[in-house]
Amino acid sequence: MLSIIWQLFVGLIIGVIARFLLPGKEAIASGIFGWLVTAGIGMGGSFIGTMVGRAIWKQDNYKAGWILSILGAIGLLLLYRMLF
Repeated sequence: MLSIIWQLFVGLIIGVIARFLLPGKEAIASGIFGWLVTAGIGMGGSFIGTMVGRAIWKQDNYKAGWILSILGAIGLLLLYRMLF
Protein backbone atom coordinates (compact mmCIF):
# COMPACT_ATOMS: atom_id res chain seq x y z
CA MET A 1 0.00 0.00 0.00
CA LEU A 2 2.80 2.40 0.88
CA SER A 3 4.50 1.62 -2.44
CA ILE A 4 1.43 2.76 -4.40
CA ILE A 5 1.24 6.00 -2.42
CA TRP A 6 4.96 6.59 -2.97
CA GLN A 7 4.58 6.00 -6.74
CA LEU A 8 1.68 8.47 -6.88
CA PHE A 9 3.71 11.05 -4.96
CA VAL A 10 6.82 10.72 -7.13
CA GLY A 11 4.67 10.65 -10.28
CA LEU A 12 2.98 13.84 -9.13
CA ILE A 13 6.35 15.54 -8.62
CA ILE A 14 7.54 14.46 -12.08
CA GLY A 15 4.26 15.54 -13.66
CA VAL A 16 4.37 18.94 -11.99
CA ILE A 17 7.97 19.48 -13.13
CA ALA A 18 7.00 18.51 -16.70
CA ARG A 19 4.03 20.90 -16.65
CA PHE A 20 6.26 23.64 -15.27
CA LEU A 21 8.92 23.14 -17.97
CA LEU A 22 6.38 23.10 -20.81
CA PRO A 23 4.76 26.52 -21.15
CA GLY A 24 1.11 26.78 -22.08
CA LYS A 25 -2.25 25.64 -20.82
CA GLU A 26 -3.53 22.07 -20.92
CA ALA A 27 -7.16 20.98 -20.95
CA ILE A 28 -6.69 19.24 -17.59
CA ALA A 29 -9.54 19.66 -15.15
CA SER A 30 -8.93 21.45 -11.87
CA GLY A 31 -9.24 19.84 -8.48
CA ILE A 32 -8.43 16.29 -7.46
CA PHE A 33 -8.94 14.92 -11.00
CA GLY A 34 -6.33 17.33 -12.33
CA TRP A 35 -3.86 16.22 -9.67
CA LEU A 36 -4.49 12.56 -10.53
CA VAL A 37 -4.02 13.20 -14.27
CA THR A 38 -0.75 15.03 -13.53
CA ALA A 39 0.43 12.13 -11.35
CA GLY A 40 -0.57 9.66 -14.09
CA ILE A 41 1.42 11.63 -16.66
CA GLY A 42 4.42 11.57 -14.30
CA MET A 43 4.14 7.83 -13.68
CA GLY A 44 3.73 7.19 -17.41
CA GLY A 45 6.77 9.35 -18.05
CA SER A 46 8.79 7.22 -15.66
CA PHE A 47 7.63 4.09 -17.46
CA ILE A 48 8.58 5.53 -20.86
CA GLY A 49 11.93 6.73 -19.47
CA THR A 50 12.66 3.23 -18.18
CA MET A 51 11.82 1.63 -21.54
CA VAL A 52 14.00 4.13 -23.44
CA GLY A 53 16.86 3.64 -20.97
CA ARG A 54 16.66 -0.13 -21.31
CA ALA A 55 16.75 0.18 -25.10
CA ILE A 56 19.76 2.50 -25.03
CA TRP A 57 21.89 0.87 -22.32
CA LYS A 58 20.74 -2.76 -22.85
CA GLN A 59 20.33 -3.49 -19.13
CA ASP A 60 17.35 -5.53 -17.93
CA ASN A 61 17.35 -4.01 -14.43
CA TYR A 62 17.64 -0.38 -15.58
CA LYS A 63 15.36 2.08 -13.79
CA ALA A 64 14.79 5.58 -15.14
CA GLY A 65 16.34 8.48 -13.33
CA TRP A 66 14.76 11.86 -12.86
CA ILE A 67 15.87 13.30 -16.20
CA LEU A 68 14.55 10.47 -18.39
CA SER A 69 11.35 10.37 -16.33
CA ILE A 70 10.78 14.09 -16.83
CA LEU A 71 11.55 13.83 -20.56
CA GLY A 72 9.07 10.95 -20.85
CA ALA A 73 6.46 12.97 -18.98
CA ILE A 74 7.03 15.95 -21.30
CA GLY A 75 6.47 13.64 -24.26
CA LEU A 76 3.24 12.36 -22.74
CA LEU A 77 2.13 15.90 -21.97
CA LEU A 78 2.72 16.91 -25.59
CA LEU A 79 0.71 13.88 -26.71
CA TYR A 80 -2.07 14.82 -24.25
CA ARG A 81 -2.14 18.36 -25.69
CA MET A 82 -2.41 17.01 -29.24
CA LEU A 83 -5.26 14.65 -28.36
CA PHE A 84 -7.29 17.00 -26.18
